[in-house]
Amino acid sequence: MTKPIEVRNPRTGKFDYVIIPPPPKLLVQQCKRTRKAQVRWQQLGLEGRIEALQQWKQAILSGRDRLTEALVNDTGRLSVSVLEIDSFLSSIDRWCRLAPELLQESAKNTAIPFIALQQTSVPYPLVGIISPWNFPLLLSTIDTIPALLAGCAVIVKPSEIAPRFVAPMITALNAVPKLHDVLTFVEGAGATGSDLIENVDLVCFTGSVATGRKVAEAAAKRFIPAFLELGGKDPAIVLESANLELATSAILWGSVVNTGQSCLSIERIYVAESIFEKFYHQLVAKAHHLRLAYPTVESGEIGPIIAERQAAIISDHLLDAVEKGAVIHCGGVVEDLGGGRWCRPTVLTHVNHSMKVMTEETFGPIMPVMPFATVEQAVSLANDSIYGLSAAVFAESEAKALEVAYQIDASGISINDAGLTAMIHEGEKNAFKFSGVGGSRMGAAALKRFMRKKAILIKTNATYDPWWFENGE
Repeated sequence: MTKPIEVRNPRTGKFDYVIIPPPPKLLVQQCKRTRKAQVRWQQLGLEGRIEALQQWKQAILSGRDRLTEALVNDTGRLSVSVLEIDSFLSSIDRWCRLAPELLQESAKNTAIPFIALQQTSVPYPLVGIISPWNFPLLLSTIDTIPALLAGCAVIVKPSEIAPRFVAPMITALNAVPKLHDVLTFVEGAGATGSDLIENVDLVCFTGSVATGRKVAEAAAKRFIPAFLELGGKDPAIVLESANLELATSAILWGSVVNTGQSCLSIERIYVAESIFEKFYHQLVAKAHHLRLAYPTVESGEIGPIIAERQAAIISDHLLDAVEKGAVIHCGGVVEDLGGGRWCRPTVLTHVNHSMKVMTEETFGPIMPVMPFATVEQAVSLANDSIYGLSAAVFAESEAKALEVAYQIDASGISINDAGLTAMIHEGEKNAFKFSGVGGSRMGAAALKRFMRKKAILIKTNATYDPWWFENGE
């Protein structure tokens, strides 16, 4: 019998929910059943799969209030939870619209006139998805939906920190028998995730670099693909010509939305010396206008820190920075309110790369601002990181901003904005450095990576090939 896991409410600090991980043998059986059902799911054809996903969407809409309530209890925030559900539902429509064209098979001629090529693809039978706690719904489904449309069966293991949303998702799945057989959610912690990797044909993981390494090693031992999206320490570069009103608003949002609990949050800001003071004063002024979503979820924009262990990391980074000379202009402390852990938007100056807040992933509403003397120095500072997920560049001239962007070692770069990769899904991108590995989860590749390509080579005449042995010998 596996040990139950108590789940903490991020607003109250109380452990008010319990999940029970499946015993390893039960998980193995579940994987076998789901893999077996995949055959029928693939045979259903794309139109049938689209119809099933649309039925699921309608079932989710019918129970939307319950799903919203569960996400609020998981994360302690309301507005982002509403946006998360909207994004999830729109992604079903988007992929259902794009899949028919993306999954078309093709036939073409080859360099040899009497050999034709038919290009086709087959789905991986069973995909395992291990998702994090910061966007529980969105990041458990961002890979699930294209995988299902590709014809795969999917088992999702959400984070044990934010699992409440699973119950309403399963309720909606029960209304769609064809989908229920090939999409399963299993609850548990790291041990369940490890067991899952041992029983699937492909794994998608979103989370920390440390755990991502373990996932990659486990997948490599089984010789299965692993798509990993890991940490980020995203930089923003603000050039002298930038529109400061626009830059400060964009960077504030990109840094503190979802309380900074996003892999694509802006976590370090480099500003041209000539505008440095004006920039950070504007940023501080705007940060002061944001309020905590306390005592109610409608009270403000900044929700609680979801994971208690993350609160300790944020405190450690702030303490380390102050001890090394950083100056805090607003925020700067993790507060205990009503049992939850909270942090107001925090702006720091007098920072440098000896500080954890400039080099390690903080995952909080923390904005360290550092001046630079030359563009070359700004690019060097931005690239001085083990991460390479996203970035932002601000300049009056789009051409100048692009010139800088092309030099940054990151996969998704916003120009005169921040966090655009969260809103724009067409751009394919591969994480740089330790921010991940594997195919893009954006653009057409996000669907095609769940399929193995096959080349069918067809001889179209009955003559001997010129490279055969003479006389057929």
